[in-house]
Amino acid sequence: MRMTTTLPALSLLPMLLLALSGHAAEAWVPDLGNGKYQNPVLNADYSDPDAVRVGDTYYMTSSSFNSAPGLPLLQSKDMVNWRLVGHALPKQVPVAHFSVPRHGGGVWAPCLRHHDGKFWIFYPDPDHGVYVTTATDFAGPWSEPRLLLPGKGIIDPSPLWDDDGKAYLVHAWAKSRAGINNRLTLRSMAPDGSRLLDSEGKVIVDGDRLPGYRTLEGPKFYKHEGYYYVFAPAGGVEHGWQSVFRSRTIGGPYEDRIVMEQGDTPVNGPHQGAWVRAQDGKDWFLHFQDRKAYGRVVHLQPMAWRDGWPVIGRPGPKPGVGNPVATYDKPVAGQPVAVPATTDEFDGASLGLQWQWNANPREGWYSLAARPGHLRLPVQAVPASKDFVRAAPNILAQKLPATTFTAETRIELRGAKDGDRAGLILNGQSYAALGLHQHGKDLQLVYTTCTPFKPRCTESATVLLPKAPAALTLRLAMADGASARFQYSVDGKTFADAGAPFAATKGHWVGAQMGLYSASDAVAPSGAWLDADYFRVTP
Repeated sequence: MRMTTTLPALSLLPMLLLALSGHAAEAWVPDLGNGKYQNPVLNADYSDPDAVRVGDTYYMTSSSFNSAPGLPLLQSKDMVNWRLVGHALPKQVPVAHFSVPRHGGGVWAPCLRHHDGKFWIFYPDPDHGVYVTTATDFAGPWSEPRLLLPGKGIIDPSPLWDDDGKAYLVHAWAKSRAGINNRLTLRSMAPDGSRLLDSEGKVIVDGDRLPGYRTLEGPKFYKHEGYYYVFAPAGGVEHGWQSVFRSRTIGGPYEDRIVMEQGDTPVNGPHQGAWVRAQDGKDWFLHFQDRKAYGRVVHLQPMAWRDGWPVIGRPGPKPGVGNPVATYDKPVAGQPVAVPATTDEFDGASLGLQWQWNANPREGWYSLAARPGHLRLPVQAVPASKDFVRAAPNILAQKLPATTFTAETRIELRGAKDGDRAGLILNGQSYAALGLHQHGKDLQLVYTTCTPFKPRCTESATVLLPKAPAALTLRLAMADGASARFQYSVDGKTFADAGAPFAATKGHWVGAQMGLYSASDAVAPSGAWLDADYFRVTP
C-alpha cells in the first residue's frame, strides 16, 4: 500500500522538484546533476562487471554467485545512470543442484559481448565449467545455458572473434577447485561458440613468472590497432591492481604493464572490469572495489592511450599507471537520472527486479495476488534452518544500495504453528534477523544474531515481546561502516531498538543482503504465511 504525506509549505518547492525527478528517496545517486558524476556509479554489489556498447546504449552484467535469478542485466545511456532491466538466468543450472543454497558457488565473473547480431554471455561455474547463453534482445529471453567447457576451477572466460573469422577463449583458474591459479589459458573455439577446437589450450600469461604477481584472474580479451590485449587484475580483490598484457600474435609472447592501482586514493584493489568506447571515441573502464559487507561496488574511470598502452583513471605518480577518480565529467551529457530499483510496494503484477532468492525458486514460494497490495510468503518447511535460518532457500533478498540507508517493512504472520518464524533479515556469513516466532502457544518478537563470521555461525536469540501482535513494522538502519541497527514498532510511529548495533559482514564472495525470510524447522509446512505490505528503502 502506498503512503501519502503532507509537506510543509516552505519545503514544498525543492521537495517537489526532487519528487518530479523521481529520485527524492534514493539512497545513492551517482549523477551530480552538474554534468559530473561521483563514484561508485553503482554503489551496490554488482561484482565482476562486464559491459559493452551497442549504438548509443550501454549494457552490463555481473556475477551473481548462488542467488537466483542470476546474471543481472543493466542498461544505460551514459555509463552513469543504470537501470536493472532483467536477469539472463531465471534459474541456476543444473537446476536440482541449486535447489539448496550453494554459497560461494554458481555464477562467477561473466563476460558480455555483442557479436553476429546478438548478445552473448560466457559465464563460469567453478564446480561445473563454462556456460554460454545468447539473446537478440538484451532484456531477454536468453537461451538455455549450454555447457561449453566442462571442468572444475575453470573461471573468468572471455571470447575473441578475430578479423580472420577464427574465434578464441581465454580463461583463468581457481586454485580451490583446480589446484592451480595465477595463469591465463588460451583456447581455440568454433566461431559459433558451440565447441572448443583444441583439447588443452596454451598458457599465454604465467603470473608465477612475473615478479610480485599473485591471483592473476578475470581476463578480458580485446584486439586494438594490431595488438591483442588482455586486461586482467592481479593481487586479490581487496589489495590488487589492474594489469594489461599485449602481443602482436594471439599466442604470445605477451608484454605486461600495471595500468591502474590504488595510489593515494581510498579505492582499494581497483580492478577487474570492462573497457568501453563511447560514441565520441573516448575510452572508459568500469571496475569494482571490494567493500566487504557492502559488496563489490562499481566505479567508472576515464581511460587514455599512451604509446599503445591504456592508462586508467587520473595519471598517478608512477609513469603509465593511473589512480581512481572520485568525480569526473559524465561520458554522455543530458541523460536523466536512473538507479536500480530498491523500494517495492508489492502492488504490481510481479516482484521488483531487485529481488533474488537464496537458491532456485519453486512454485508457491510467493504470491502478489493472494492479498492485493501485499507480498505473501508462505512459511516453508526447512529442517536445515533450525538454529540457522541462512540455510533456508526461500530467503528473498536484495543488495545493499548504499553506505547508509534505511529499509522498512510492515509484516503480518498468520496461521503460525510452533517453530514458524518470519521477518526482516540482514544476511551474510554472520547475520541478524528481527521477526515473529511462534513458540508453543505464544507469538513472540525475537531478535536473532548469528556469529562469529564463518560459514556456519551460531544463533543467539533475544525475546523482545513475549506476546507480540501479529502485525509489526520493522526497520533496518545502516550507518557508515556497515553498522546496522534493527528497530520495531507496534503502531508504525514509535520505534524501539531491538538491540545493540550489529556489525554486518559479507557473505561468501558477495556483500551482505537484506530482505525477508519465512521458514520453519518442521518437516512439513504448517500453512502459515507472512504478508509484507511494502519494503521501502530511503536515505
